Amino acid sequence: MHNKIKVCTLGLGYIGLPTSALIASHQIPVHGVDISQTVVDTINAGKIHIVEPDLDKTAANAVTSGFLKASTAPIAADTYLIVVPTPFKSGNHEPDISYIQAATEAILPLLKENDLYIIESTSPVGTTERMRDFIFSKRPELKGKIYIAYCPERVLPGNVIYELVHNDRVIGGIDEVSTKKAVAFYGQFVKGELHQTNARTAEMCKLTENSSRDVQIAFANELSLICDKAGIDVWELIRLANKHPRVNILQPGSGVGGHCIAVDPYFITAEFPMESQIIGKAREINNYKAFWCAQKIKNTIQEFELKHNRVPTVALMGLAFKPNIDDLRQSPAIYIAQKVLQEANDETYFIVEPNIDNHPYYKVTAVEEAVAKADIIAFLVAHNEFKQLVIGEDKIILDFCGVKKQ
Repeated sequence: MHNKIKVCTLGLGYIGLPTSALIASHQIPVHGVDISQTVVDTINAGKIHIVEPDLDKTAANAVTSGFLKASTAPIAADTYLIVVPTPFKSGNHEPDISYIQAATEAILPLLKENDLYIIESTSPVGTTERMRDFIFSKRPELKGKIYIAYCPERVLPGNVIYELVHNDRVIGGIDEVSTKKAVAFYGQFVKGELHQTNARTAEMCKLTENSSRDVQIAFANELSLICDKAGIDVWELIRLANKHPRVNILQPGSGVGGHCIAVDPYFITAEFPMESQIIGKAREINNYKAFWCAQKIKNTIQEFELKHNRVPTVALMGLAFKPNIDDLRQSPAIYIAQKVLQEANDETYFIVEPNIDNHPYYKVTAVEEAVAKADIIAFLVAHNEFKQLVIGEDKIILDFCGVKKQ
């Protein structure tokens, strides 16, 4: 490993590892930190613990060349990137920034004059300023001598490496010099435009982007509920409506999942409950859509039993939160599977997720086997593997995500 560590990344998950590997690929020495020894060992072996196109090669090259090394403890660097999760506190949707605080505490003894501290984790408005105050309360001699900024990622799982390089970034410091210092840092490996603002605006920008998407998806999902009741093909309806030059309705699905769109709106509603009426309602609609899908599957099972005088076999197609990835976080498909199986009687179920080999709770079945054996096929995620399937007319298809319409 190179003697002078330039960057220390805290968190080596779906964003932290690609970011670290990308920076290291520019021959900038990176020390990655994760609380999981298994993750650390995997990375140091030149392998990766997540599914992400091109990441395996980028990470392997970075490790082999000596520019990327992982451990469970931070070491002194010039730039510190905080890329840890921001979950909810138990029992409600109030954001928990304790991981950010813990990561910050871990590097407190290492901070020195002219260092750059950046939070990339999705955060409630004001988090960067709170961490600034925390750092200076413990290390008052650093006040005015280090740079502190917020720069959220805005990448799409499945295309992370490309988007980390080419997407624009919003960068907000606690002061103008911090902003410019962070811009200079990202300018080393980001080709997209770097937009300068303040920390609070940058924090809110991340939340706004994903809340906007959530509201748009909620409109499509609400349409799907209305069309089901009205006997209208929602896919055809949206296709025709989108012929209008100023209309661009998204596609409905089985709900909204993942670590961003299903989560970030709560960061706004928790802090501004009275002002965020549309944002809050969109969350309700998208959560309800998953419940509705589960009910639709259970009703179809009951109808099958009454008609055929036997219990059906059921294939639940997809567990990931979006197509063509292995990420199950906040997945509506997982919720639907749990809801259906909780009230199962004697039905036989096939759980299908082509992007994972196994699951801690479900036996994962191959696509072809599930389709061949199932009476009822419920598409929960529009994976590419599902789109070309030839399905017999004797099967009952519940297509919640437009697999057979695209």
